[in-house]
This record gives sequence, structure tokens and C-alpha cells, in this order.
Amino acid sequence: MRIVSVIGARPQFVKAAAICRAAATRPAIVHRIVHTGQHYDPGMSDVFFQDLGIPAPDYNLGIGSASHAVQTAGIMQALEPVLEAERPDWVLLYGDTNSTLAGATVAAKLCLPAAHVEAGLRSFNRRMPEEINRIVADHLSQLLLAPTTTAMENLEREGLVARAVLTGDVMYDITLELREQAARRPLPPSAAGLKRFALATVHRAENTDDPARLPAIMEGLERVAREICPVFFPVHPRTTKRLASIGFEPRHVIVAPPAGYLEMAALESRAAFILTDSGGVQKEAYFLEVPCITLRDETEWVETLAHNCNILVGADAARMVAAARDVRSAGPWTAAYGTGHAAGIILEALCGTSALTGPCTSATSSPASTSVDWKHAPAC
Repeated sequence: MRIVSVIGARPQFVKAAAICRAAATRPAIVHRIVHTGQHYDPGMSDVFFQDLGIPAPDYNLGIGSASHAVQTAGIMQALEPVLEAERPDWVLLYGDTNSTLAGATVAAKLCLPAAHVEAGLRSFNRRMPEEINRIVADHLSQLLLAPTTTAMENLEREGLVARAVLTGDVMYDITLELREQAARRPLPPSAAGLKRFALATVHRAENTDDPARLPAIMEGLERVAREICPVFFPVHPRTTKRLASIGFEPRHVIVAPPAGYLEMAALESRAAFILTDSGGVQKEAYFLEVPCITLRDETEWVETLAHNCNILVGADAARMVAAARDVRSAGPWTAAYGTGHAAGIILEALCGTSALTGPCTSATSSPASTSVDWKHAPAC
């Protein structure tokens, strides 16, 4: 069986790493990697391949940054001849980036079966580009690989559950596999002397591109750093440009370059709490049982909100500080994301349904459907 994974951004590198590791143990699977180049900075790309042991991409499209339309179109134009040449049994898509949207669209136009990892997530905020991307990917894909029961319920409401499989979360696979290695990893020099600190990440367009939200978030981080504990802030390159445009100069926040996977995992595991707008970081905080404060008004990872493990504060500085004062009330954490074997379940689903998919399989057909009631199936 031939699989082509389409990836381009750092959260996708983590997800694809789990698939790469599982596929390497199965000689019958030929796994090709297409790197779209959506994230191209070495600190956002190369270091993840190194830390996670991902094989070098078979194709690097080198698209780079641009507006949503230009970037997506560029990926589609470069990806089409690759998929035409490879003609895989499955085009494997991950998450909710422009690379995901482009891959789903090209696969559909070429009548190639697509499978979507992290299917069924919904924030119900159509202003988020990621929400549009994940909805389109789900509706174009023949196989929907849902990480949680909430995701399955969302797919059921949209009439898509017949081609969905409950798999668990591949990022949980990687967290379990590498957490001891990450725990041994030294912290960056600028964080090494901190006894108690908060970790912050900010990158979503809804925050970085809003002239009111970004200054408010920076005010909140400064207040947390001044009133509660130091805040260590590895800054996404795109966020760096936005901060310069608003004239932000850190006074108490410790600003650092982007962190690789193992370095970030080391920071997450040792932080007193985390402030983020990243879906992946929300989950990793949950996996590591570290309280999280989410700088958004909603989240697609609703399971993390139970027991104050994750608190939504939007871009409100006062709410950020109040939540930071209350982090010790978080917990307990529950096993909401599977058992750490999601990648194997995904490959089994791909192998089990490949014979039922063909060119231009109807979107209403059910290649993943079985007689098993997913609501009462064994835990993944």
C-alpha cells in the first residue's frame, strides 16, 4: 500500500512522526512525505525533523509564506504533479492548515482517496481560517480519523460518521514515547535559572493580526510576568514581525527564538502553567498534566476544559492574570485522547478500507463503515 503524507507546518510534523514510526515497522507500506514548505524557517521545520527522527521529505515544494489564497494555490499547483506521479492508495492529511486544505482539494480533483487525521474538530468559529480548512478537508476525504468521541459526535451531526474511525490522538503517541527524553533535555540558557515560570506561545492570525487583541495579550503576559512568575516566550517568526509592527518591547517577559520539539516539550513539562493560542500546545499541556490558559474565546479541544485543566480567557489581560492565580485548582486530568496507539489504529484503518476505495469514490459512500457502534466500541 502506498501512502503520501502532505505536511507543511510544525504541528503536522509531530503528527506525521507518529505515522512514520508506525509505518516503518510494516514492510507492506510505502510511505512518501511531501513537505509543502508552509513552515520553512529551520527553527520551525528542520529541527522538528531532527528531534522526531522523521525521514527527509521525498518532495519539498518550497512554497513559503503568502496570503491564504496565494499560499494555498501555490501548494495546489506544486502538489498536483507529485500526486499524479505517485498515484498513492491514500493521500494522508493532517490537522487544519492551508497544506491540509490544498491536499484535500488536489486529491479530490485527481480522484485519489484522502484520509484526514484529526477529523471532526470544530471550534464553531468560521472567522478562523483553520475552521474552514478542517471542515472542507472532512467533507472531501473518504476516511475520517477522529481523535476523540467529541470529534465523532461532530461528524455524526454533519452526516459524516459512517466514514469515520475513532483512533485516539497521534500527538499523544509521540508525547508518551519521547517524554522521558524531553525530561532529560536541558532548558534554553535564558530559562535555565528559572525556578518557577510560565510558558507562553502566540501565533494564531486571530490574535496576531488583530490590532486590539495582540497588544492586550502582550499586556496580559507582562502583568503575569510582573505579578505572578517569569514568563518565557519562544516567539513564532510571524509573531515577531507583528510585535515589531506594534512597537512591543518586553519589560518583564523573557523573549526567545522558536523552540524545537524536544526543547518545547522540556519547557512544557517544567512550566508551572502555559499560556497559548495553539491547539497542539493545549493538548500537550493536557497530556503532561500542566495547567493551561488559552488565549482564545473558544477551543476545538473541549476535553481539556474539564476540571479547570484549561481555561479560556480570550485576549483579556485581567482574565489572564486571574486564571494564572488560580492554576493550582486544575485537575484531575483524564484519558480523553486514547491509549497512545493512535498511529497503529490509523494504519489499520487505511489498510482495512483501501480495497473499498476507488477513483472518485462517492462522498456519500462509507468505506470506513462497519457494524461496530463507535459509541460502545473498546477504548482506542
